[in-house]
Amino acid sequence: MNYFVKINVVSIIYALMILVPVELMVNVYRLTRLTGWEMESVMDGSGFMIVAVLLIGSVFLYFLTGKWMEGRKACYWTAVIWFPYFMLFTNLIATFFPTTYRGDAPNPATGLVMIGALVAYPFYVLVLNFLSLDTEDHQKEKTNVE
Repeated sequence: MNYFVKINVVSIIYALMILVPVELMVNVYRLTRLTGWEMESVMDGSGFMIVAVLLIGSVFLYFLTGKWMEGRKACYWTAVIWFPYFMLFTNLIATFFPTTYRGDAPNPATGLVMIGALVAYPFYVLVLNFLSLDTEDHQKEKTNVE
């Protein structure tokens, strides 16, 4: 597969990995209203899903980056490229699922948490890329020595 396509697919997965937690945080009131569950149940379920997506996604992207990026330093571009995909997916969700009920609007504190997560996320992507490429480089060195 072309390296350009690989780097974009990895960036799309990074964007989806932050999109799911952000949408779960923003749509807690909507989920409560549509499912009929209590707020505490929806928040517990959302918290569990956020942790599960981040853990499973991190492990998946660790191995995918190590395999697909072939030890190239160009994979660090994923720390920037995920953001346009995130904005595209967010815009698509807002277009196809608009907030029509005023009670579904998130509280202002959710926006602050989301801003903090979006500011920290590129550093998370860089660290994950560094760790996955670092292990790939060490594996190549070990096979060359033996």
